[in-house]
Amino acid sequence: MCGICGATGLRHATPIVFEGLRRLEYRGYDSAGIATLADGKIERRRAAGKLDNLAALLEREPLAGTTGIGHTRWATHGAPTTGNAHPHGTARVAIVHNGIIENFETLRRELETAGQVFETETDSETIALLVDYHLQRGLSPKEAALATLQRLEGAYAVAMVFAGHEGLMIGACHNAPLAVGYGEQEMFLGSDSLALAPLTRRITYMENGDCAILTPMGAEFIRFDGTPVQRAQQVTTLTAGAIGKDGYRHYMEKELHEHPLVIGQTLQRMVDPATRKVVLPELPFNLADVPRAVMTACGSAFYAGMVGRYWLEEIARLPVDIDVASELRYRNPPLDRHSLGLLISQSGETADTLAALRALRQNAVHILSVLNVEHSSMARESDAVLGTVAGPEISVASTKAFTAQLTVLACLSIAIARARGHLDPLREEELVSALLDMPTRAADALAQHDAVRAMARVVAEARDVLYLGRGSLFPVAMEGALKLKEISYIHAEAYAAGEMKHGPISLIDSSVPIVASAPYTPLFDKTLSNLQEAKARGGRLLVFTDTKGAERVSAIAEQVVVLPHVHDFVTPILQVIPVQMLAYEVAVLKGTDVDQPRNLAKSVTVE
Repeated sequence: MCGICGATGLRHATPIVFEGLRRLEYRGYDSAGIATLADGKIERRRAAGKLDNLAALLEREPLAGTTGIGHTRWATHGAPTTGNAHPHGTARVAIVHNGIIENFETLRRELETAGQVFETETDSETIALLVDYHLQRGLSPKEAALATLQRLEGAYAVAMVFAGHEGLMIGACHNAPLAVGYGEQEMFLGSDSLALAPLTRRITYMENGDCAILTPMGAEFIRFDGTPVQRAQQVTTLTAGAIGKDGYRHYMEKELHEHPLVIGQTLQRMVDPATRKVVLPELPFNLADVPRAVMTACGSAFYAGMVGRYWLEEIARLPVDIDVASELRYRNPPLDRHSLGLLISQSGETADTLAALRALRQNAVHILSVLNVEHSSMARESDAVLGTVAGPEISVASTKAFTAQLTVLACLSIAIARARGHLDPLREEELVSALLDMPTRAADALAQHDAVRAMARVVAEARDVLYLGRGSLFPVAMEGALKLKEISYIHAEAYAAGEMKHGPISLIDSSVPIVASAPYTPLFDKTLSNLQEAKARGGRLLVFTDTKGAERVSAIAEQVVVLPHVHDFVTPILQVIPVQMLAYEVAVLKGTDVDQPRNLAKSVTVE
């Protein structure tokens, strides 16, 4: 959540910081602001709502100065108002903050007793006033920052600038991401590499407990206790061109059309084209010795994990437990130290998933994470990482990352099955061939956009929608319902098709569309029976199937989208594409903010 961008150097800071905030819009936010040093004094501009409101304010009241910090806020403590927007500060210091300060109430009482006056409802202002308190006592900016950081509890990334200290910018992080970028006589701070992509490719990803002292000439890294440390620079492959819309109406539309490329790129990393075998990176544990897997994730990544569970249990015969990450560590399951903790996250910074990782770590299980960001917190804390090669995903609603995660989990299932002796060479070749065919089949699915758009016209008029699927397509139904809720604000629920008559069937009438994923697999007849039950009660059936399935279901369905026939193994990868496309087209028809839906954030970095 939230976004930080900072710059110090020879150029005017405001346009640099503002464009950095533009690139962080995908994270979700409800207010924004910038602070700079102008003639040694701190000047701030803040606005509620979208960045366009801040842009209009800056047009009327420009900000000078070559050192500045900016922020996009997603409200946690205090309403999304201009008064609660970042940067927070005093005449001596201004700060921006991502995360939660868990002990802010204690600190606030101490500061109020000491005479500090609060102006907002936020936990973040506590940081500014604590730094200010130490500055008033005569501490230098560096000393005041360290004294403050040693008192903070929670997960946070912070950037600070100080009156009278041109060129100085201090950043710090604990359990929240922050990156330092290197330019020519200028330095940058950003919540992630996307914020810095057009500015530099040389980046240092700060570690928990790091504080960075930045001037235009470079960076000094110290721990919160003042101990100097060395942090390596890395060259990122991300460029400014990677985050454009390329002529599409929305980032989500662009990312939907990147499904074939993403699946192909992920397979290139995981399949040897000469042998047509899955090849994993070297792992610090033996897959053959893993007796059980514990899988966890949040949101769409959790649904990808649910599909993966079907594969791991059916193909590799590996028992799998799966929990949403926000519940796993509280359930406190018994774990064998040889078990595999399998975690899935697009950003690698998801707070609940990161907390679950640490809980699993305490039980000494092996940690293998499926991630799209190779330098993320989860990557650093895992024993091994399988990358999804999805590239930057800007739209808040995940699309291409989902199919990339499924592709990785499919390959992992094959590798574990082979290691455990449950997969002969012919069967492995059959499954890998099905995967290698997916980029082409994904492109075929995208070509059905006219049929999906026609289906969207029915869904857009509804207030409630039911999604149905069986087996590995049940999680696909859940993903479809989530996408529709996220971006069109239509209430939607997903059920295993066989569960419909155990309660949800009472909801069915002519005003409730039923979206079903029903390709012609061994479970088709069972799903068709459930759809006939819904039809008998006035349900409007909207079905994603294939040619054979269409021959059977067209007689009862109001609309059918015919997809290519693929191997049963890979049907979830194919079926999820039009389901996501449906949600997109419905949102477009309803005129919602597709890429930045209300109340949502891309990277949920607080619990």
